[in-house]
Amino acid sequence: MVRRGVQRLMAEHRVSLLAEVPLASGRRADLLCLTSKGDFLIIEIKTSIEDFRVDRKWPDYRRDSDQLFFATHPGVPLDIFPESCGLILSDGYGAEILREAPEHRLAPATRKALMLRFSRLAADRLLQAEWAANPLEFDAS
Repeated sequence: MVRRGVQRLMAEHRVSLLAEVPLASGRRADLLCLTSKGDFLIIEIKTSIEDFRVDRKWPDYRRDSDQLFFATHPGVPLDIFPESCGLILSDGYGAEILREAPEHRLAPATRKALMLRFSRLAADRLLQAEWAANPLEFDAS
């Protein structure tokens, strides 16, 4: 539900995104977004207080993004999220940015590597979707 609302918000802003993206650090970003300016945003989705409290990997995402956001739904208290990150509230039908994230500019080499990772993953997923939608039928004769 949270992811769908965020996806709709990003689409409205013409921001491309991929879900469940493995990063060079070995971590996995819930959403990796690419803006028209070439900036990378990571959006970490949290659906409960406990989900936020047990996850201590999120500070590592700053190494792979220009801005880091949390996204959640109205049932989660907003005051648990750190002021040092952006905050998005989603209801599944849409989402709203409640707080912009401070910028932490990526190093050029990191940006290039992330751009290649994003591009290759998007191309691979597109090919997989095409194959799933139109499987070849082989005649064994």
